[in-house]
Amino acid sequence: MLTIRPLQKADMAAVFRVEQACFGDHCFPDFFFRQALDAWPLGLLGAFDDAGFLLGYCLCSSAEEAGCGWIMSLAVIPEARGRGAGKALMQNLLNQQRYSSLKLTVAPDNPVLALYLGLGFIRTGEESDYFGPGEPRLLLCLDAD
Repeated sequence: MLTIRPLQKADMAAVFRVEQACFGDHCFPDFFFRQALDAWPLGLLGAFDDAGFLLGYCLCSSAEEAGCGWIMSLAVIPEARGRGAGKALMQNLLNQQRYSSLKLTVAPDNPVLALYLGLGFIRTGEESDYFGPGEPRLLLCLDAD
């Protein structure tokens, strides 16, 4: 059974462990998550197993556009993928109904693209060098309307 809840200061080391496991050298630095906790406490959610082990997290922030949220990251440790943690995190975020629209980017070959499309996100653009040369991303959006 999964438990989805807002992350707390005591969870920060576990969040960074997930971040490193998922993104390696291309990860956010550890201090970023502590600042994210202060800036977007309701948008930093964790998925925990029955033993209280953090399997993944989702980070959503407010965008400049009124009523729009930006999903900055969704990460699930490799050994827990395919067991519903990513979907549960996203559904919890969507159920909050804090935004009239949500945006995110994803690599075109990332398997999580199917999850986003299944939740109703639509492709609204593509940028070939989003994170630099050879780092393409699709822009997806979900409108609550």
